[in-house]
Amino acid sequence: MNKPLIVGVSGASGLIYAVRALKYLLAADYTVELVASRATYMVWQAEENIKMPSEPDTQELFWREKAGVIEGGELNCHRWGDVGDNIASGSFRTLGMVIIPCSMSTVAKIATGLSSDLLERSADVQIKEGKPLVVVPRETPFSLIHLRNLTALAEAGVKIVPAIPAWYHHPKTIDDLVDFVVARALDTLDIDCIPLKRWSGN
Repeated sequence: MNKPLIVGVSGASGLIYAVRALKYLLAADYTVELVASRATYMVWQAEENIKMPSEPDTQELFWREKAGVIEGGELNCHRWGDVGDNIASGSFRTLGMVIIPCSMSTVAKIATGLSSDLLERSADVQIKEGKPLVVVPRETPFSLIHLRNLTALAEAGVKIVPAIPAWYHHPKTIDDLVDFVVARALDTLDIDCIPLKRWSGN
């Protein structure tokens, strides 16, 4: 089995970012270990009026259906409260981790070394093991507290990829804008699986 990528989904608005990331990762046959925070359940309810399953097996099918990739890759879902799961261990080998989208609450807890759930613990492990960690904050405006927490993460080697799209690739749809952000986040992990029109000069 190829080394997996951990995908964390926190309770920030913008679940479409996680869905599109899964779509391309699974279609490219990556192995994904997914952990959604407790607040993610509330965001699904608020944004889509959908109840996300809590059991890992049914949650896998849920995410695959949302991503439109029923077959392909490998997707393993984890309970948010299971801090003893494999992805919470430094001995579990990974390509790294991306938290997409990432709430300011999650940023704050990781920046201060708190691990109250599996998502935060997994992120803490990536940092202590010197593995790649990417956060995609979806918040505006940033307060001084947000900026200080993000700075603490950057100083610890975490890549910060705000959910800010570009327009030089002439986006036509919301998916185009979302895919740009997802592609740039995965770029920092040296994962190139999204068809993106990249800047090539004037």
